Amino acid sequence: MQNWTGSNAGDAQTCGATDTTMPLGSQDEFSPMTWSGGAAFFAVLRDAAKELLAMHDVAPRVVRYVASMQKWLITQAIIALHFERKHDETRPPLTAGSLIEFFAAELPFSKNTLTAHLAEMGAYGLLVPQESKDRRVRPLQLSVYGETMIGQWLANHLSALDRLDGGDRASSLGSDQRLLARIHPLAVRSLVFDPDWAQPPASVDLFVRTESGSNILHELICRVPAGLQGIDRPVCLGPLPASDVSTRHTLSRGHVQRVFSRAKSEGLLVWSLPGNRGDLFVSQDLLRDYILWQTIKFRAISVAYGQAQEDLNGRRDARADSWATQQLIE
Repeated sequence: MQNWTGSNAGDAQTCGATDTTMPLGSQDEFSPMTWSGGAAFFAVLRDAAKELLAMHDVAPRVVRYVASMQKWLITQAIIALHFERKHDETRPPLTAGSLIEFFAAELPFSKNTLTAHLAEMGAYGLLVPQESKDRRVRPLQLSVYGETMIGQWLANHLSALDRLDGGDRASSLGSDQRLLARIHPLAVRSLVFDPDWAQPPASVDLFVRTESGSNILHELICRVPAGLQGIDRPVCLGPLPASDVSTRHTLSRGHVQRVFSRAKSEGLLVWSLPGNRGDLFVSQDLLRDYILWQTIKFRAISVAYGQAQEDLNGRRDARADSWATQQLIE
C-alpha cells in the first residue's frame, strides 16, 4: 500500500480543484472489470451509496442487518430462502435447519451464529411464524415490512442498471411482483458463494468486517465529488468528523475513530491537518477496489434479472438484454 500525507502530498487531488486525472477505466488493470464509460458507472455507485444510507435513515434497525459483511451474507441468505419457498412451495420452508443447510458446503459460520441471527431478526419482527402442520418444525417467513424493504433495495439496484443502459428493469419489477421472489435468490446464491464478493479486497474488508462498517464505507463513497473522471491519485472528500458518522449511525465515536485509524494506518485515508482534522482524502486503491467489488454485485443482479424474466415470462429477449449489459461490464 502506498503512503501519502497531507492535502497535496503524493499528488493528491486538492479539494475544489478541477480534475484532470486519468479517465476511469483507462488503466489496463482496471478496464477489464469496469463498465463502458467508467465515470458513469462510478456516478451510479455514488448515488447507490446515497440510496442505501437514505434507507438507513428511515429504518436503521433493519439496515443494521446488512451493515457488515457477515450480517449481509446471513440476512440475504435468510431472505433468499424465504423467496425460494414463496416462488416454489415444494422448496423447504425457512427454518434454522434450512439456513444451516444453505451454508453447509462452505461452513463460513457456526450453527450458533446462524440460529442466533435468525432469532434476532424474529425478535425485531422482520421474520414472523408461518403455520405448519408439523409441530416439530417452526417455519418462518419474511414480514410484509421486510419484503417492502428488500424490494426497495432491489429496485434501487435495478434503477442503477437502467441508468447505465436505458433498460426498464425497475419498472418491470414494479409491475410484476413475482420478479422480486425470483431475482433476489438467484442473485444472492450467486454472490454468497462467489469468493470475490464474499471475501472483499483487503481495503474494502477493513471496513465491512466491522459493525456497521458498510455504512461507514458508504459515507466515504457518497462524498466523492460528482463528475469525478479519474482516480489515479487520492481524492478529497472534504471534512468528515467521526462524530458526524457516529451520530448518524448510532455508533460510538470511539468505534468510528478506530475504523478510521486502521484505514489511516493502511494508507487508505489521510487528513490534511493533524488529529484527523481538515479535509479527508481517500486513497485511489480503496476507490478502485470498491468499484471492482461492486461490479460483481451489479453483474449478478443483471444476470438474475434476465434469468427471472425468462423463467417467469418466457421472454428470451430478457436474456439477450442481460447479455448485452454484460458486454458493458466486461
